[in-house]
Amino acid sequence: MSGKEGRGAGQHERRAAGKGNPEDPALAPGPFGGPGKKGSRLLKQSPANKFPTELKRFKYEIEDHARSCGLDFFPVIFEVLDYQEINEVAAYQGFPLRYPHWYFGMHFEEVSKSYAYGLSRIYEMVINNNPCYAYLLKCNHLTDQKLVMAHVYAHCDFFKNNLYFAHTNRKMIDEMANHATRVQRYEDRYGAQAVEAFIDCCLSLENLVDPHGPFIKRREQEGRAERAFHQSLGWGHDHPPGCGPEGDKACSSGAGTACPGNSPGNPGAGDETPPDLFADEEGEERVVPRRLRSKGYMDRYVNPPDFLRARTEELKARQKGKKRFPESPQPDVLLFLIENAPLKNWQRDLLSIIREEAYYFLPQAQTKIMNEGWATYWHSRLMTEKVLTDPEVIDYADHHSGTLGGSRMSLNPYKLGLELYRDIEDRWNKGRFGKEYEACEDLRARETWDRNLGLGRGKLFEVRRLHNDLTFIDTFLTEDFCRRQKLFVYGREESQKTWTIRTREFPQIKRTLLDSLTNLGHPLIRAVDGNFENRGELLLLHQHEGRDLRWDFSRDTLANLHRIWKRPVHVETLKEGKRVRLTYDGKEHRERLLQ
Repeated sequence: MSGKEGRGAGQHERRAAGKGNPEDPALAPGPFGGPGKKGSRLLKQSPANKFPTELKRFKYEIEDHARSCGLDFFPVIFEVLDYQEINEVAAYQGFPLRYPHWYFGMHFEEVSKSYAYGLSRIYEMVINNNPCYAYLLKCNHLTDQKLVMAHVYAHCDFFKNNLYFAHTNRKMIDEMANHATRVQRYEDRYGAQAVEAFIDCCLSLENLVDPHGPFIKRREQEGRAERAFHQSLGWGHDHPPGCGPEGDKACSSGAGTACPGNSPGNPGAGDETPPDLFADEEGEERVVPRRLRSKGYMDRYVNPPDFLRARTEELKARQKGKKRFPESPQPDVLLFLIENAPLKNWQRDLLSIIREEAYYFLPQAQTKIMNEGWATYWHSRLMTEKVLTDPEVIDYADHHSGTLGGSRMSLNPYKLGLELYRDIEDRWNKGRFGKEYEACEDLRARETWDRNLGLGRGKLFEVRRLHNDLTFIDTFLTEDFCRRQKLFVYGREESQKTWTIRTREFPQIKRTLLDSLTNLGHPLIRAVDGNFENRGELLLLHQHEGRDLRWDFSRDTLANLHRIWKRPVHVETLKEGKRVRLTYDGKEHRERLLQ
């Protein structure tokens, strides 16, 4: 259980010099104290660089080609920066202003040294914003600049149209500047050391959010919507028409006929239908299910006893759950802390800033393979079909092949995404999907299968709109694809101290990929009880998915949770197949074996 060091902000492309392997940027939110100086507050603004006329001409040309291919994106603003400026912007994850914190100084040193030693190079960065901002490296060759601009337009199309980016703030550059201003005010008021220490604590917890949270309608929101709907129809707060204090109190059209048994001994019927939960004469809460209005002789059919008993048990269970705190396990641990931890207002605001930025960066981590694959697919199409001139072909091929270069130790998201998109396009063009194709066991027939459907391009845009990496791999990764791409699962044999291929079987390959993508590979942690053992302690639950927690990370994270919760914090998990509870009470860490 650990706070991840962060999530990438703008999309960046870095390529290892000499080998051509792209590597993910160091990911972490936290403002930077300047190039190696902890005291600097803000990133120095880049001087206004006039966009070169030659690049401007190609910009409009590539933009027109991209739109003609069906790409739909926000306006894109390009800035050309030298390597020093682009390293500074990269340290701030592509944003010109961030709140002050030491981490970005460390990140600046990392990217600067990496560039100086020839280990990597940032070719482009693009920010999910409206308008989108993209940064080009001034020393790139013209061919590289054209490739990068085509790559950027595809990223911007993905940002605008993919479902998982729909909830993100499209004015995040302004919001980041607002965050920086708020944090600086807190530093001026409460001291830089106190604010920085609290941000350190919050950043270690930034991945304790709900990856599905932006798409879930919470019960409180449902209740508010339901009440607003009832009131718009002229109903009371809890009663449908004819059953509430403000409605028609006659429960039937029969003269003198009332719902049976409306008496203190039978509060579930009569001229008013009571709420499911009400207080009796002694003030004690009782659970009585609402009964449908009916005439007396029809009541046992309209309100059958078996249904009422089942409804009563359901309501009792629900009422018991409401007494828990929280009512149900809360996957958004940061939100639970914001709402319930004993924090000062400025601390609560800082934690809210970290949570807001975590949700902004989350879709980029959830769609890394898809996003980079989409951008690579389109820059290859645009360059080879529309933009390249004859003298530029060799330079383009060298750069493009370097971007797609494999690595012995990791999976290249550019390569996997590109090849999977191409496979989808080919399958839907030839009709290699559906029940008939899946049922075909003739290898020769499958290899020559072609129904000439021409549905590939439309399917690509549908996939781009609806999926994230997890569903993308789960839905479209096939055994034929794994065999053609020569995918395998490898691991380290400690006895021989070597890396070996463990399996080439498709189910294991797919399972390994899905496991690494589920919750971005982070442990699934939920807040279960905010009043554990009636002592105001916090209990978390780790949903074990086959991998134990790292104990060094768990201890540090529990310590930071304790600084926020101010009381002992526990997490229940499995360790070597046995249930254990880790506890930190502010003084020592304890581990208890549970039965």
